[in-house]
Amino acid sequence: MIDETVAEIRAMRTHSTSAVAVKATRSLADLLDREYVTVDEFERDLEHNAGVLRRSNPSHAALHNAMRDVERSIVGEATSVEGAKQLLEDVIARVVDDIETAKGEAAANAAERIEDGDTLLVHDYSTTVLEAIEDAARDGAHLTVYVTEARPRTLGRKTARVLAGMSRVETRMVVDGAMGYALRDCDRVLLGITCITGGTYYNRIGTFPLVVTARELGVPVTAVGSGAKTIEEFRFENEFRDAVEVMREPVEDVEIENPSYDATPIGMIDTVITDDGVRN
Repeated sequence: MIDETVAEIRAMRTHSTSAVAVKATRSLADLLDREYVTVDEFERDLEHNAGVLRRSNPSHAALHNAMRDVERSIVGEATSVEGAKQLLEDVIARVVDDIETAKGEAAANAAERIEDGDTLLVHDYSTTVLEAIEDAARDGAHLTVYVTEARPRTLGRKTARVLAGMSRVETRMVVDGAMGYALRDCDRVLLGITCITGGTYYNRIGTFPLVVTARELGVPVTAVGSGAKTIEEFRFENEFRDAVEVMREPVEDVEIENPSYDATPIGMIDTVITDDGVRN
């Protein structure tokens, strides 16, 4: 399960960074079925596999924090292999619950800022953003939500399908280049968070021009995600995906760059909402 999870994370088949952290944490349960002679042997294997999972996507702060949390909670704490395994089982359950609880609290905090009749614009695919919109609609808000297509992987289409299933939400989709057109009707941009570190907000590609355009048009931008996505002393590494996502047939003398993430100065974001509260 660990090897399969690493492959899935590297291929970015799981789009939500919180979901990636949960999946990686749960995959460590593989170690519960392995045989160890000593606690030291168990701990070395745990540290090795947590490191492999952490490095499978060096851009995901939530993944990094989850793996570090597991290691800190277990290494040096048990006196027997049986005790170490029981501790791992307990820590996996606790870390997963922490991630999911933080995500839900961040979404609830964001939902409180969404008002009845609001028109929002969202980009790419964020389960926290979707939960915030669903919470607001469930509480009675009638909303219009523009969704950018989010090329080249067009994950906005997945977002639109989820929104279309929500009561009180009118869903509209536009291509990325039409963001300026859509923003003129919007009250707020609502974005997820991949990572905030060193005064920089990292999110899916297309976020930076969206934020710049929104600021020019006077539309406030809110980023929402768990506090675990804010991390100090973290070296964010962008990912460059296969050129075939941009152009199926290569063209001679054309180098295609396909970065996964944009870097945006945090000062350009009007509001950051996490499970810890609201920061303007």
